[in-house]
Amino acid sequence: MIRATWRKSAIGYAEEIRAGVQALGFRKLNQTRELPDTPAVRGMLKKVDFLVAVDGQPWRPPRRARYKLPRARSNKKHARGR
Repeated sequence: MIRATWRKSAIGYAEEIRAGVQALGFRKLNQTRELPDTPAVRGMLKKVDFLVAVDGQPWRPPRRARYKLPRARSNKKHARGR
């Protein structure tokens, strides 16, 4: 069995990342789950390793959001001439 804890929110991340967290059975932040040690589960954990901590492996919060969805910036400030 693999013991995993959901450490960081998936808000603002791509749909496949959020679906991976949900497929692992997590419902709340800081929830810990005992998951079967299968190749499928290991692959899902590897896909969301920046959000989920696995016992026995060091987890550090990501420095920058590489997986977040890009957003368009507003041009209002620059359109006014400032």
